[in-house]
Order: sequence, then C-alpha cells, then structure tokens
Amino acid sequence: MAPKVKGRVPLDRAPVPAPKSPAPVIANTLDGSWDRRLGTGRAIPDQVIDLHGHTLDSAWSYLDHGLERAIRHHARTVLLITGKSRNAERLGNERRGIIRAKIGDWLAGSRFADRIAAVRNAHPRHGGDGALYVIMRRGRDG
Repeated sequence: MAPKVKGRVPLDRAPVPAPKSPAPVIANTLDGSWDRRLGTGRAIPDQVIDLHGHTLDSAWSYLDHGLERAIRHHARTVLLITGKSRNAERLGNERRGIIRAKIGDWLAGSRFADRIAAVRNAHPRHGGDGALYVIMRRGRDG
C-alpha cells in the first residue's frame, strides 16, 4: 500500500484517453447564431408537426409524411410537438410519453435522417419540454 501524500501527486503514467464516442446519427451542424435564436425563442418554425392524440403507428406515419412535406416546401425549422415525457409511465390503461421517448430513434432511423441538421429542445413559447425543433439541411432537392 502506497503512503498517503498531501498535495498534488504526479501521475505515474500518461492518462489514457477516453474512448471515442460513436458519431451522432444526427450530426450537430448548427452554428452559434442558430443556437442563440433557438435558445431565446426567436426562431420562427416554418412548419409544425403535431403528434398529440396519435398512436405509435399513426405518429410514425404522420411524422414521416410531415418531414416529406417539410422537405418539399423547403422548410428549414420544423416544430415537432410530441407532448411532455412522463417517462412512459402508466396511467390507468394509457401509457404517457411513449411518443416522446421514441422520437430520437424515429428521427435517426427516418428515411430523411440525412436531411436533418440538428434536433433541439423547444423554447417554452413553442412548447418547451413538449416539443422539439428539427432543423433541416439546406440544398439538395428530393
């Protein structure tokens, strides 16, 4: 057992670098001005996709069609309303927050994943914890 030493103790060896995390499925390609506009609620959504009242299957289909429409209309900022997550808790026979819990996987696995530049939490004026901003990439018609 090594004796206890007060103060800074030099490392015996070089620190091992942390393993690289896998690249995010949806890359973070926004600059600081985007993050400021989104963070202050000054961004105005070009389109809204509201998933309230949908089942999992109908929400997935509605999201897919909504993203297709956003691309066709050259929308840059899409407000995706999912409802607030309740950690998919059970309330009676109804599970709450399940769509919100699935949305990240859905966006990453979407046929339009390569068209999404970033996903950010919405400002309270646009729904706060119950909504997300989906920022679409510019260019490439499709």
